[in-house]
Amino acid sequence: MVEGHTKPVSIGTLQKGSYVVIDGVACKVVDTQTSRPGKHGHAKVRLTAVGLLDDKKRVIVMPGHDNVETPIVEKRTAQVLSIASNKATVMDAETYETFELDIPEELKNECVEGSMVLYWVVLTQKVMKQVKPT
Repeated sequence: MVEGHTKPVSIGTLQKGSYVVIDGVACKVVDTQTSRPGKHGHAKVRLTAVGLLDDKKRVIVMPGHDNVETPIVEKRTAQVLSIASNKATVMDAETYETFELDIPEELKNECVEGSMVLYWVVLTQKVMKQVKPT
């Protein structure tokens, strides 16, 4: 797993809207179901989650006391320095680090040079989430 970007939590404590790492991919929980244990068994949790970056649905079933990794999602701000096709070169507002971000289809019209954007750092990937109003 990616060190420093995740923390372990009990799968039984995750709820709809929580984040979880499934197969090395950061996901958002869309549904949880807990089955009642049998006479000597443990409660099982069936967790359905959708990838934060790829929108793929993933399902895992585990005993309710098992731990899973949850991603630590950093929400940061950056300024757009330049745009080339569907990539924006941005500078982080705090660290002044410059890097490229893919511009999501729904933000193409709003994302212009000089605008401020909100981006997320998820595991090792950076993804643009919204253009801040000026």
